[in-house]
Amino acid sequence: MKRFSILLFLSCILQLASASLLYDITDGKFRSKGFDTPRSMNNGENYTLNFERKAIVMYNYKSGATVDTIFSIAQIKKCPVKSIAGYMFSPNEQKLLIHTNVNYRYRRTFTADYYVYDIKRKELQPLSEEGAQEVPLFSPDSRYIAFARNNNLFMKKLDFNTEIAITKDGEPGKIINGTPDWVYEEEFEATRHFAWSPDSKLLAFIKFNETDIPEFSFQLYKSLSKDDEINLYPGFKKFKYPKAGENNSKVSVCVYDDFNKTTRVMQLPDTDKDFYIPRIKWTNSPEQLAIFKLNRNQNRLDMFFTNPRSAVSKLVLRQEDKYYVNYEYIDLMQFTADNQFFFGVSEQDGYSHIYQYRINGTLFKQITKGNWDVTDFYGYDEAKKAVYYQSAESSPMQRDIYSVDAKGKKTRLSNGKGTHNAYFNTTMTCFADNASSLENPGTVSLYDFAGNRIRTIQNNDDIKKLFADLNLPEKEFFCFTTSENISLNGWMLKPVNFDPGKKYPVLQVQYSGPGSQEVLDRWDIDWEYYLSTKGYVVVCVDGRGTGARGAEFRKCTYQQLGILETKDQVETAKYLGKLPFIDKNRIGIWGWSFGGSMTLWSMSTGEQVFKAGVSVAPVTDWRLYNTAYTERFMRSPQENFDGYNKTSAISMAGKLNGKLLIIHGSADDNVHVQNTMLYIDKLVEADKQFEMQIYTDKNHSILGKQTRRHLYTRMSDFLSNNL
Repeated sequence: MKRFSILLFLSCILQLASASLLYDITDGKFRSKGFDTPRSMNNGENYTLNFERKAIVMYNYKSGATVDTIFSIAQIKKCPVKSIAGYMFSPNEQKLLIHTNVNYRYRRTFTADYYVYDIKRKELQPLSEEGAQEVPLFSPDSRYIAFARNNNLFMKKLDFNTEIAITKDGEPGKIINGTPDWVYEEEFEATRHFAWSPDSKLLAFIKFNETDIPEFSFQLYKSLSKDDEINLYPGFKKFKYPKAGENNSKVSVCVYDDFNKTTRVMQLPDTDKDFYIPRIKWTNSPEQLAIFKLNRNQNRLDMFFTNPRSAVSKLVLRQEDKYYVNYEYIDLMQFTADNQFFFGVSEQDGYSHIYQYRINGTLFKQITKGNWDVTDFYGYDEAKKAVYYQSAESSPMQRDIYSVDAKGKKTRLSNGKGTHNAYFNTTMTCFADNASSLENPGTVSLYDFAGNRIRTIQNNDDIKKLFADLNLPEKEFFCFTTSENISLNGWMLKPVNFDPGKKYPVLQVQYSGPGSQEVLDRWDIDWEYYLSTKGYVVVCVDGRGTGARGAEFRKCTYQQLGILETKDQVETAKYLGKLPFIDKNRIGIWGWSFGGSMTLWSMSTGEQVFKAGVSVAPVTDWRLYNTAYTERFMRSPQENFDGYNKTSAISMAGKLNGKLLIIHGSADDNVHVQNTMLYIDKLVEADKQFEMQIYTDKNHSILGKQTRRHLYTRMSDFLSNNL
């Protein structure tokens, strides 16, 4: 009896320790500390950091010594700012714009209270007293700040401390000036759609007319005033959301001239009635506004140079693709100081590479070349005539930093291990490298332009030791070839006290969305480590459609989104089932968002390879998702009727094989809970049993400390009972 009590006690201790590990992971205990990105000052010798959200402190790049405290909440009497959420300097660095009281609208857009701090006078003034503001921007001469509020644009004239309205026609659900509608924010990933001319005399902005977009709504069940107050009559969240094939916003580009108090609409060729304008940016001439126009199918991107005075546009560069053009490359474009050339990234030779063009759009030369992808372009150093970039040249699973000089000599500036992200100073004489790997959490180190290490700025040594003390298994990279002769990369995490003579259940974790990558040599501590303590082998494989392996590998899923990706996850399961330590009858699959859809597709192929699956926030029919994302990869339902039908998880519901747990947040503005509701209705019709978890008023991310604990415990228990 005593021996039984001891064993029971030890069992309870182990269970508590295991639950503690899961909570530590979901709470972010082993997550790399989020570093505030070092922001270079104009002289290139110093940088600033947001110190504990209480002060903006300047440091010297080379020595690391504190140079000055630019702003401190403690030094301002009765300071209205309690915490610094973010900041920006004026171009002349005489003023500082800080913000607090952030209130997010969706994933990226937010309002906040902004304050202008005069560094010399040590005076703090609100940017505006007429309500919270959005995305303010200093003019190049530092005399003005343009900002948005309630769908309109405003200008603060700092010399006179006056505020004027640039637009007055903004109206919810109809007109938005300078900030994005829902689909532009989510799918073109920009929150500011206005820009100052180089001479500070003009402000260009995009006007969105979303009047004809259908409105979507969902219920909000909880009271907004008190957590413990029962909301007798649920409210509704309503917003314009264009689903595949439906109307988008009508967009136009306007230029405001403050001297004449006039606004002109820029003229674009009237060849397309339905198009996107994902970006506008000025060249280094106030007479050239670059307008980027993307057709509805997103397989043609035009760059126009528009004269803001005459409003006449001229086509300078056109990129066309048999699949789709990557709009993100617009952000990597850089114009030279003399405005005679510009640099851009293109996939025209089958891989993402850097090209130099003359200002008239003719190709001057290709800067990088090879069967590998450039994954970021850091810029062109005018003084040294050198280009700096990040690429996956050494491996799709790694990222390194490179330079190419005027003679074409290429130099690797990072160590060839892990994932490296660079942040150059303004003079491009040095850069901060934020690097991590499977074994090492993020470390920010300083290097000179030639790649010589100077010092460490910040590290995560405490987190590295904390995690190492757990003595958990390490991820191992592997590669296998499918029956279609496709080579796929993956990682595997074996169980604690792994015995090669035993057979283990396996969980495939994946996202699988277009251009994504989960198999990377980087620090990423998720619940797979907890599962390793529960006797699971955890595997992740990047199938076709994922990134850093060239355009064809990335885009071969075009118009059949989910078909080839599903084949590759099924092939993964078959490959794993042949390994001597895997129980082929106990293979599960899990994913979130696109990965959640993958779970449903993979369990509905007719091949009974998955015993159980967990699907979080899945798209169950592409007709239910937004225009910009869906049509980029699938075209419209009207053009690709068969493609939409073949990829509909709803239509496959009757083929579901295995135990399913489906999870959704009821207030998901991105992938609406409608997807799950319509899918489970078909499961009921097909007499398919399933488990379901709804999180009240939670969005696509299902955030919250206790919510995340509950979510991952729920999924873990499901796997324990069914796998």
